[in-house]
Amino acid sequence: MEKGNFVDYIRIFCRSGKGGAGSAHFARTKFNPNAGPDGGDGGRGGHIILRGNKQLWTLLHLRYHKNVLAENGEGGSKDNCTGRQGEDIILEVPLGTIAIDEETEEIEAEILEDGQEVVWVPGGRGGLGNTNFKSATNQAPEYAQPGEMGHEGWKVLEMKILADVGLVGFPNAGKSTLLSVVSAAKPKIANYAFTTLVPQLGIVQYKDNKSFCIADLPGIIEGAAEGKGLGHRFLRHIERNSVLLFLIPADSPDHAKEFNILLNELEEYNPELLDKKIIIAISKSDMLDDELKEAIAETLPTDIPHLFISAVTQQGINTLKDVLWTALNDKD
Repeated sequence: MEKGNFVDYIRIFCRSGKGGAGSAHFARTKFNPNAGPDGGDGGRGGHIILRGNKQLWTLLHLRYHKNVLAENGEGGSKDNCTGRQGEDIILEVPLGTIAIDEETEEIEAEILEDGQEVVWVPGGRGGLGNTNFKSATNQAPEYAQPGEMGHEGWKVLEMKILADVGLVGFPNAGKSTLLSVVSAAKPKIANYAFTTLVPQLGIVQYKDNKSFCIADLPGIIEGAAEGKGLGHRFLRHIERNSVLLFLIPADSPDHAKEFNILLNELEEYNPELLDKKIIIAISKSDMLDDELKEAIAETLPTDIPHLFISAVTQQGINTLKDVLWTALNDKD
């Protein structure tokens, strides 16, 4: 997916419809000019609704919807006729989208399933007609309710990619190369930092027609949690991953230090990320002999599984798939 086509953050102004006013009408027939109240209720104002669509991978289609204004409900009329409801506006969004109120920063909705619908901004209720206020002591009420106002305000839609495994690593760690080998994805690969500017997804085919989704996320740099590099823009996508695969190149000057820097950036951004299952993979391992592998392994944390892989020579790739599948399906 090209950089310009990937949009994972949208700010829009939303206003739901105002409810129609109730009618204060009195029936007058040929033989009974004082037949009593017959004012109908007003119609509800239009909702703004979010609907999940698994065919969408970006919020690009909403980029130019700066103002989303739902229709007002119609007023009630005589003969107890209820006004027409305002037409709802349905915004289709990719799975993994959260809706946030900009002023309060409250998460108002979360879309995780295809076809899931959430009334994001409800329309105002229609007012009651004067028929509703008739009583034994008040046979001819001359008042009706006005419709409720709709809700309005600046809102934010933020997409967090739904993937089983997230690739975490510095630029040039070999994440894009690995993704291209284990899946049919064709990410851009080059020997310079930040080759990947947008998340790339790939489906990994496993044994017995099983599969899982892996995401190549733009490289993290030291200070990313404070907004350096690509900063927060892509760190949020890691929140959705069940397993985090830390990719550290074999030619790194200090493998343990590089891992700790990556771990610290995730912790600074969201400490809950460290509760996820973590696996370390030393990439480009075709340049290592057994002695060097053993030396590197001694510097890595003993409580986190690690393995040596090479996307170029396919070394350890099948083992990596086994380890990832086991981690994804381990209920502990």
